[in-house]
Amino acid sequence: MRTWLITGASRGFGALIAEKALQGGDAVIATARKPEDIVARLGDHPNLLAVRLDVTNEAHAHEAVAEGIKRFGRIDILINNAGYGVLGAVEETSASETERLFATNVFGVLNVIRAVLPHMRRQRSGHVVNISSIGGYQAYMGWGVYGSTKFAVEGITEAMHQELAPLGIHATVVEPGFFRTDFLDEQSLVKTALELSDYEETVGNMRRFAANANHAQPGDPMKLAEAMLALVYAPNPPLRLALGSDTVARIEAKNRLVAQELATWRAVSVSTDFKV
Repeated sequence: MRTWLITGASRGFGALIAEKALQGGDAVIATARKPEDIVARLGDHPNLLAVRLDVTNEAHAHEAVAEGIKRFGRIDILINNAGYGVLGAVEETSASETERLFATNVFGVLNVIRAVLPHMRRQRSGHVVNISSIGGYQAYMGWGVYGSTKFAVEGITEAMHQELAPLGIHATVVEPGFFRTDFLDEQSLVKTALELSDYEETVGNMRRFAANANHAQPGDPMKLAEAMLALVYAPNPPLRLALGSDTVARIEAKNRLVAQELATWRAVSVSTDFKV
């Protein structure tokens, strides 16, 4: 039996992953701002510990981890899933909207990582899985500031992948595309208070797309949960795991663009070295 710690586990991906882990016979430390919501969603299970956690508070993270260690003795898998989105142009996104978003999506991830890693280092084993987004690999209009938080998660995970490998600990960043969850609902998505008419043809179209795509996304959340189990059970898990055909298509398109630009500007790029 392995022990998971999952943030944002009262609904969406977090709840589904927790459910699959419990069905597989593992133990789950499921965290959310309201642990009663976890119990309402997942029921009363002997291998489930529902814990209150606001990821923006590092002291809470250490307390939640301590509760989990006291109950199960170890943490083998960390799923940093808690987060939310902001939809709006970069210019439209206020300083306070940006700070709140980074507090959860980036600093919250770091808070939980700092609380969990001492235990994984002591064990010389573990797997840290940080949930990013296709928006963390390719930015897109309307999602610039949200994407920047996921770009940060990607960079953090890449470094951790190198830092933790000698200690027997894996690090993976997961990049879901559009899945049929409540991500586009008001409880998970904030629209900027400011909407500028100059962005009507770009971000305005994205706002309309998001409204129409809600609960019609191509990705199946249950299959994502199954993929997560395949990921953490793999003997050699990847640094990155793209989930969804839309994500795969976006990654392939960006890689082609980057390669094309690099080739076009190669002479300028390499011209800046000192002459030997």
